[in-house]
Amino acid sequence: MPRTRTQANPRYAVVWAVLNAELDGRTGPAHVVDAGGGTGGFAVPLAQAGHQVTVVDPSPDALAALARRAAERGVADRIIAYQGDADDLSTLVEPGTADVVLCHSVLEVVDDPDRTLTAVAAALRPGGCASVLVANRVATVLARALAGHFHQAQDALAGDLEPRRYDLDGLATLVTKAGLVPERWHGVRVLADLVPGAVVDVEPDALEALVALELALSERPPYRDIATQLHVLARR
Repeated sequence: MPRTRTQANPRYAVVWAVLNAELDGRTGPAHVVDAGGGTGGFAVPLAQAGHQVTVVDPSPDALAALARRAAERGVADRIIAYQGDADDLSTLVEPGTADVVLCHSVLEVVDDPDRTLTAVAAALRPGGCASVLVANRVATVLARALAGHFHQAQDALAGDLEPRRYDLDGLATLVTKAGLVPERWHGVRVLADLVPGAVVDVEPDALEALVALELALSERPPYRDIATQLHVLARR
């Protein structure tokens, strides 16, 4: 199957690199489920690469935007969309049929993260993988403190903020409890949220260099551990 392109935007270059590596070398299309896939930022490029994508999202407006984008890119026949919560995966996706399930920026807001990840795991075929992306508690503490919001930083440190934030240990526990085996950990947006846009716009080849640096730092502590988001690739 053709590779999905790594997005030029360094904010998600790491996630795309992981997905590309997972999907490379397949002899046929993968079945990808995008829980909380919204307007299709991941679903449409994956469909353009030849994969079959099922999107589940609670927002009718987001799904309408997804339908328009898919039609414009000529991949409407490769995307199926359902309105529903991530918790509803078990009723919308046949268990054991997905090669990859994306669960990006979902666990922060669902009613029951344990139930959601259990549904993600159930949707996967044996050997399939989940791509889980969450807000990093460490980065939130630092950002709130540097902005002078010290009480909010204390709340984040104690885990009292909404939407939820996660650290590596907490996310590992959640993923393992759902019956998934964590394989690779990444920091996402280690530098992308810190570098002024003017620098990237002015310097020749700066965007490419920033993407390369994000990829280099994404699995390397302590840089990984202070990224805006944490990503884990977990296997069923």
